[in-house]
Amino acid sequence: MQLHGVLFFPVTPFDSSGEVAVPVLERHLSDALSFRPGAVFPACGTGEFHALDTSEYDTVVRATVDVVDGSVPVVAGAGGPLGHARAMARAAQAAGADALLVLPPYLVSAPQTGLVAYIRSVADATDLPVIVYHRGLGAFTPESIAELLGDPRVIGVKDGVGDIAATQRFTLAAQQVGRDDVLFFNGLLTAELSQRAYQAIGVPHYSSAAFAMAPAVATAFFHAYQDGDQGRVDQILAGFYEPLVTLRDRVPGYGVSLIKAGLRARGLDVGGVRPPLTDPSPSDQLELERILAAGEDLVQ
Repeated sequence: MQLHGVLFFPVTPFDSSGEVAVPVLERHLSDALSFRPGAVFPACGTGEFHALDTSEYDTVVRATVDVVDGSVPVVAGAGGPLGHARAMARAAQAAGADALLVLPPYLVSAPQTGLVAYIRSVADATDLPVIVYHRGLGAFTPESIAELLGDPRVIGVKDGVGDIAATQRFTLAAQQVGRDDVLFFNGLLTAELSQRAYQAIGVPHYSSAAFAMAPAVATAFFHAYQDGDQGRVDQILAGFYEPLVTLRDRVPGYGVSLIKAGLRARGLDVGGVRPPLTDPSPSDQLELERILAAGEDLVQ
């Protein structure tokens, strides 16, 4: 699977009765696809995977596959309790997804042998290739990554920990097992702020939650990054991403809540976030709108 462009993590819209708002999701996806993302990752962290039941998950992935219509890869989230993760994986395959992003297991800490077995068990549920999400209770050692990359079904690793040295060791592990096809990408919150460091160790891809609410800004940043225009990269980082990160860090969960708030501010009624996340306060909403306006001014 080839990825060329910003990796788009859409939100999951909810209507006034709390149901998945499919027409709003379809518009959200269509609007973003016009900016040519490299892949779409529905029902992942930004899409509130943690808050979706099996039926809702199926609805979200099917709607995404229908709208994308083969134009770019669709990589669906799957994780949490093992039985739930396997059920989600099967639903994603039935819906037509191209791959899975395997999120960390639920609640329990486990040894590395158990984490490797968890990834393999999810992979065994379908014929889809999998990307491993290295984060939280699913944090892997280089030795475990090397073991997993011995399986051709494992096609990528997303880093959500932020240990650059460990990620470098992951890329070296891929070389040691003869894999030159592994998709490594930076999956930190607001990854644009750290991407140049990842690029320096051979990790060219990054996820972008900001793309979901500000695709013009995220795309302008991506093009500057791809072109090596460091002055333009610095300008967008200082004028948009750094203030956004400062606001995001005020409240746990704002990495998702702000994206939905930004979409609402842009006129797309995606609803609020589900518990345990909370929507931004009125003052934080206003600050977000100021940041979005400044970002739009930068890329006019």
